[in-house]
Amino acid sequence: MQSQPEFLSLRHHLEQVIVGQSRLIDRLMIALLTGGHVLLESAPGLAKTTAVKALSSGVHARFQRIQFTPDLMPADITGSEVFNPKTGDFRFVQGPLFHEIILADEINRAPPKVQSALLEAMEEHQVTISGHSHALPDLFIVLATQNPLEQSGTYPLPEAQLDRFLLHVLIDYPDEEEELQILQRDREMHFGEDKVDLESRLSPATVLQARREVAEIHVEEILQRYVVSIVHATRHPEKWLPDWKDMIRFGASPRATLAMVRAASAHAYLQGREYVIPDDVREVAGDVLRHRMAPSFAAGAQQLSSDDLIRGILDAIPVP
Repeated sequence: MQSQPEFLSLRHHLEQVIVGQSRLIDRLMIALLTGGHVLLESAPGLAKTTAVKALSSGVHARFQRIQFTPDLMPADITGSEVFNPKTGDFRFVQGPLFHEIILADEINRAPPKVQSALLEAMEEHQVTISGHSHALPDLFIVLATQNPLEQSGTYPLPEAQLDRFLLHVLIDYPDEEEELQILQRDREMHFGEDKVDLESRLSPATVLQARREVAEIHVEEILQRYVVSIVHATRHPEKWLPDWKDMIRFGASPRATLAMVRAASAHAYLQGREYVIPDDVREVAGDVLRHRMAPSFAAGAQQLSSDDLIRGILDAIPVP
């Protein structure tokens, strides 16, 4: 737990930049501590991009924002081989994916070929060009955003790619008091001209060390069985809720089990503990499962969303 004070300090400094989004900050920290990717979903203007930029500056990591558009090509993000007429051979020129923290803005606007290239990067931490694989940085994480309001010109993310995201985080509007703080802070910073200086000592090497510490967080077998029961219930909810036999079209894969334990371990780490408790699991369960399961038509007829189904499962399964 040597790196924990630096992470707690980073969270404090991020709160100076982002008002009223403590849950978003925690999820970004969890992603950093686990090496997982995060899908951020909200209406425009709710500080998604600002939070990701603040995170990268606090870690002193190489950051790149990629604006996804329908005319984007795979080479635009992966890079390509360029012919050198002087030597008569080809040289690989790295694309924007070769940074440590990637902000994939409006990820659902990119066509399938681009999504396929991004899928390899997210899963394998490499890109393949002309039969040659090129490794991405060790710290590499993708923080993607999508706007649920405007669907014109978008491509729904394939289930295989959604499963690669550790968390799917829904961001809500701030309340009136928080929005007043946002306004006052903006005026104090002369309409954003003055930048907040994050006094963070974190480096990519420290983050990689912290990931090893998170992997060593203790998880009792009874909690491991609890996680397995939750994930299994997304496939067979009738075991716990007989009336829900046909409510879920498809459930979460075993990748969700791994993701939930990793996210819960990182949450415990941020709380200053060296062990996971049931509250850690329940805190991250919604964000881990939301994009990995789909309600059936029967659930839709009863106006039950994925979040409703997850809450029902968590309430039905006894807490150890």
